[in-house]
Amino acid sequence: MTTQPSSQRKRLLTGITTAFVLIGIAYAVWALFLAGNTESTEDAYVHGNMVQISARQTGTVQAILADDTEMVQQGSPLIELDPTDVNIAMQQAEAQLAQSVRKTRTLFAQNDALEAEVQVQEAEARQAKVTLEKAESDLRRRQSLRKIGGVSGEEILHAEATVKTARSALNKAEAAIQAAKARLNTNLALTAGTTVENHPDVQLAADHYRNAWLATTRTRVDAPTSGMVAQRSVQVGQHVAAGTTLMSVVPLDQLWVEANFKENQLKDMRAGQKVTLNADFYGSTVEYHGVVENLAAGTGSAFSLLPAQNASGNWIKVVQRLPVRIRLDPKELQEHPLRIGLSMLVIVDLDSEPEDISGGPAHLSTDIFQQNDDAVNQRIAAIIQANLAS
Repeated sequence: MTTQPSSQRKRLLTGITTAFVLIGIAYAVWALFLAGNTESTEDAYVHGNMVQISARQTGTVQAILADDTEMVQQGSPLIELDPTDVNIAMQQAEAQLAQSVRKTRTLFAQNDALEAEVQVQEAEARQAKVTLEKAESDLRRRQSLRKIGGVSGEEILHAEATVKTARSALNKAEAAIQAAKARLNTNLALTAGTTVENHPDVQLAADHYRNAWLATTRTRVDAPTSGMVAQRSVQVGQHVAAGTTLMSVVPLDQLWVEANFKENQLKDMRAGQKVTLNADFYGSTVEYHGVVENLAAGTGSAFSLLPAQNASGNWIKVVQRLPVRIRLDPKELQEHPLRIGLSMLVIVDLDSEPEDISGGPAHLSTDIFQQNDDAVNQRIAAIIQANLAS
């Protein structure tokens, strides 16, 4: 009675064992001949640029024009600061520029006046010289007449006093000439080779006005790149200093994947090899394609704040992981957007022919910080002309 069930159980176990053996053989054949040479890891995450938005001007926040999760375009306004202080500073700089133009204009006008003063002093000196020569001639004539008793001693003393007075007047006139010439030379040195418009004092005041103008433009903080706003920390009414981080902008069209492969998986891995990826966010139904951009310069532990110190007696070998950067297909990324930090399954085809990756995406750059100087230069020219004519 017990023989039949025992026989059935034996046949069942034999069948199960045979099935497992056949599955193992099939898997071995698939792995050796069909699956190809690949390396995979689930220790992979989406990375991207987190562009920090900082204040370039000290001020009080009066408006926040973009919030977390909002998409913004390059050049879009994000933050507005109270412009009261910088507007006052610009008015002061404008007044300083006008005052500098007027002072410089007066400096140039003094040249003609100083030249005329030198000519007047020279004329007075010539007249004083003539007077001295006449007084000296009179003194010599009286001295010659004194020998024959023609003049009295009092007249001689009077003539000598006249000569001294004339000589003092001449010396005074010559000193006045030297002083006038010194003032003229100083003034000419201050204006030599320049005009009122390009005089150093005027140019310095114009630069101060440009700085004030620049400060007014920096009361509005614009997005340096297109992307999604993240990590907003600023609040309305908050007083921020220059350099304070206000929020971040993440360009979601410029993401990549960092896959952390074990060091024993990297022997045949090369830049340009094809990669297939799946995101846990979408599941296995969505497949991404990319290429190996390069292997990192070192493991994560090598760049950590406190690198591991293995020079000890109790050393235990730990298999290290090296980050491998994977470039994603931009079209697939646009069709199925990702977010920074999402987990990915990465499979690298080691048998694929490495592609040329030199023509990759351009490095991140922006031109919103370049100032158009035409408006401020026109305003400076108008201020100079208005104070030249007045």
